[in-house]
Amino acid sequence: MFFEADLGGDLTRPGQTKPYKIEVNETKKSWKIALQEEGGEWVRYEISKDDYRIVENIVNLIWNGGSYLIDVYGSGIDYNVYTRSSFRTVKIYNDEALLHESLKKGSLIGGGENLVAGMPGKIVKVLVNKGDVLKSGQPVLIMEAMKMENEMRASAEVRVKDILVKPADSVESGQTLVLFEPVK
Repeated sequence: MFFEADLGGDLTRPGQTKPYKIEVNETKKSWKIALQEEGGEWVRYEISKDDYRIVENIVNLIWNGGSYLIDVYGSGIDYNVYTRSSFRTVKIYNDEALLHESLKKGSLIGGGENLVAGMPGKIVKVLVNKGDVLKSGQPVLIMEAMKMENEMRASAEVRVKDILVKPADSVESGQTLVLFEPVK
């Protein structure tokens, strides 16, 4: 399973967050976990299923020679985590939450010059042509992700500079789909 998370700061870093990518795979005997802090390298861990227990939302974990009690509470994407006298807020986005967040942002992740895929999917239909002038909120293309068809829209008035995908193309999260340029 793939997740993205924003780790909230402690008392020394109020209001600051650190974004992470997280990949979790379960095997018969362990959990394989990979973490990547934004801009960093992937770090991989393996936790034996013999080394943890969950009792009333508290995780008891033996890891790297230490014992940890981890209390987690929250719902949706917002969680609070307390362990070893340390408290953090964490926002965790699974594939569905990532899709909803990208759609709320008008599907223009990372800036207004390009339309970028918020998650992996398949292009169903391209609704514009090169050179078209689009109004804010105008549909650009339809992408299938998580068995749902999602209309991706322009977030501002722009001209279509180039279309980098066609129907039936599979796309990855973060892939540029359409290039825009300002309307002169």
